[in-house]
Amino acid sequence: MKRFHVHLHVDDLSQSIAFYSKLFAASPTRVEADYAKWMLEDPRINFAISTRGAKAGIDHLGFQTDDPEELADLKARAEAADMALLDEGQTTCCYARSEKHWVTDPQGIAWEHFHTLGDIPVFNERQATEAASACCAQAPAAAVESSACCTPAPRGKPIGIAVKSSNGCC
Repeated sequence: MKRFHVHLHVDDLSQSIAFYSKLFAASPTRVEADYAKWMLEDPRINFAISTRGAKAGIDHLGFQTDDPEELADLKARAEAADMALLDEGQTTCCYARSEKHWVTDPQGIAWEHFHTLGDIPVFNERQATEAASACCAQAPAAAVESSACCTPAPRGKPIGIAVKSSNGCC
């Protein structure tokens, strides 16, 4: 079964945690200095917030799958939608190791499809091991840059062009 995913950028993490905890009548399942996540069952959603974006608002939407077969099905659907697909394979982001791919809808909204493989102690292992100046090297031809969690480049940026993100991620 799939779980809907929403990732928002917020200006004040503790204020937002207090608000969403009351709204959802639940505490976050994970809290870090720059990130919080709720794994709700009703509605079935992975709702994440972080302070890593340039401005507050929706960063991306997506679907988290329970198994690799569901992820493969989502990938086939994304490819059938005739949109450019960024296949990251196994990667780390948002304090988790995942298998994932991305598509961007015609309005420029990034959609992440992923299967979580496990938790990690850092937001992004690559970020933790690379110098900040190395993060903005030319991306591979099929890759695009992100603002928060390895999401595709903003609309208008051609695929394959690395864009320096506001937070140094990806």
